[in-house]
Parts: sequence; structure tokens; C-alpha cells
Amino acid sequence: TGVLSPIGDTTHEFLNGLLNGANGIGPITSFDTSMYSVHIAGELKINLEDYFESRELNRMDRFTAMALTASTEAVDQALVDDDRLDKNRIGVIIGSGIGGINTFEEQHKRLLKNPRRVSPFFIPSMISDIASGHVAIKYGFRGPNYCVVSACATASHAIGDSMRIIKYGDADVIITGGSDASITPMAISGFANMKALTKNEDPETASRPFDANRDGFVMGEGAGIIVLEELEHAKKR
Repeated sequence: TGVLSPIGDTTHEFLNGLLNGANGIGPITSFDTSMYSVHIAGELKINLEDYFESRELNRMDRFTAMALTASTEAVDQALVDDDRLDKNRIGVIIGSGIGGINTFEEQHKRLLKNPRRVSPFFIPSMISDIASGHVAIKYGFRGPNYCVVSACATASHAIGDSMRIIKYGDADVIITGGSDASITPMAISGFANMKALTKNEDPETASRPFDANRDGFVMGEGAGIIVLEELEHAKKR
């Protein structure tokens, strides 16, 4: 398992955060929200520059870097980065509800100045399936590889697809889960203007999905990755 969340940068930290009732919601720091109706979100505390070189981050969206980081933890735990395994039968199916919206917004600013300023890496950085691609490239996994996009159910559907692919015999192992990084001016504006985000400014009480008086959700970001493996295949190794 690999996790990046507002309450922990690893699976261990995340579980401890859950057990201790940690709250990862706070004021948005990634951009100035003074003109917005929403000012809080669940931001990661991690500095991705500690995990990637700047040139790498310039060529991938935040959601992809998050997926790679969480996948590395999951792969290391599961011990599937092993040349003795048939990598043609190891797949990657990582979902993303929105994909590279950070990249989209940044490149749109360049477009308004001059179309020639738009990066040649814009499309491969933005598309939702690029997270699965980066993980596969890093480890040489050549099994089923694609992305699921189904809003808030994305990661659950990715895991379900992965289970069925293994069940049908088309793969032995699949790295799967989801990653989203949508705390951006456009995403916050869009969700806020459709009245989907809570206007509660108290980080301790803003997220209350099962409360009769709830008035919306709190935007968050994170990545959660698991490694699914066919039982007999796992036993043999």
C-alpha cells in the first residue's frame, strides 16, 4: 500500500493519523483565495521536490508525481519490482477524476500570452492516464495499462477493474488506485460556484458528510495505491 494524504505522507503516517483523529484541513496555501468564497481544503504537507528533480516536475503534473510517490511505496512493500517476475503480466491501472488540471491552468496562462509558449509536454502532462504510464515506465511493467475516470468513484472502479482482469487471467499483478490534485483556482471556483463545496470556514467541523446539516464537501488532494496479486502467484514467491 502507498498513501499520500493531508494527514500523512506514508501508509504508516496515514494510519496513525486516522487512529489519532488527525485533521488535515486548513487554509489553502497554494494560491490567494481572498476573492473566493471558499478558503479551506485538505492540502498535502509533502514537498515533492524532495522526491523528484525539478526537470522531472516540469514535465509531469502534480497528480502524476503523487501517484508515482505512492506507487513506489506500494511496489516496495509488495516486492514486485523483481526481474524474476514476468513483467508482461504486471499491469498498472491508476484512476484520476480530473487529471492534470494544474498543468491545464498553467499552460492556459501561457496560451493567453502567446500560443508558441505552450509547452510540448502539455498534453502528455495533462492526460489522466499518464500516471499509469509513468509507473509502468519506471518499473518496466508491460501488462494492462490504462486509467479509469468516474468522478469520486474513480479509484474504486480502478481497483474493481484490476480485480476482474486478474480473475479473468489477463494479469498476475496490478498496481492500482487513484490520484487527484485539484486544489487549483479553476477547480475551487467551479465546485464552489455549483454550490458543491461547504462554506463552513472551521477546519474542525467543515467536513461532515453524514450530518443532516451538511452543506457541501471540502476539497482535498491525495493518492492511494495498492498492489493486487493473484493468490497462487503470490504463494509461489
